[in-house]
Amino acid sequence: MKVLIVLDHPRRDSLTGAVADKLAEGLKAGGHVPEIADLHREGFDPRMKVEDEPIWGDKTQTFSEELLEQQARVDRNDAIAFVFPVWWWGFPAMTRGWIERVWNQGWAHGWGRMNQSKGLILGVAADNAPSFAKRNYEPSMKTLMLTGIVHYCGIEEGRFELLYDSLTSPEHQKILLDRAFELGETFETSVTEKQAYNPLKS
Repeated sequence: MKVLIVLDHPRRDSLTGAVADKLAEGLKAGGHVPEIADLHREGFDPRMKVEDEPIWGDKTQTFSEELLEQQARVDRNDAIAFVFPVWWWGFPAMTRGWIERVWNQGWAHGWGRMNQSKGLILGVAADNAPSFAKRNYEPSMKTLMLTGIVHYCGIEEGRFELLYDSLTSPEHQKILLDRAFELGETFETSVTEKQAYNPLKS
């Protein structure tokens, strides 16, 4: 499979950047072809532009060249993976803006649906799992990101996973990197959770 990895972190030498690289290495080891979209290094503008704001129900609307190029990049891949630091229990602004601009009406939702078969959401979290569990952050994030975005836009199989305690020891960070490699190597069998509903009928 061709897999687009959407990387969001202001520092390329961050742990998040290393996670994206390890995921790509694992994908290659599993026989897949990864492509990394480094939103910060590429200078993507996450702000919604007037010409890209959807006019609901208008099937004749045209969008900016920048948006169309991003959509074409997604279209040439069979699957997509998001790698990002968890900030305020969600996507960073760059990832959120990329989704809001690129996953537009008529292409990702509305009368169109995406063609990718699998979607992986891989967040790097500074806090620990018990802290997230205490406040039910993880299931809330999973519902928003996996159900409300990936599955809603027609990607039938997905996986949501958080890599916890990212600011602890180098030994633990290696465990997180090994997990990223494993998710890439086993991509076909690990990214399999199917949507619980049909958005076209809901």
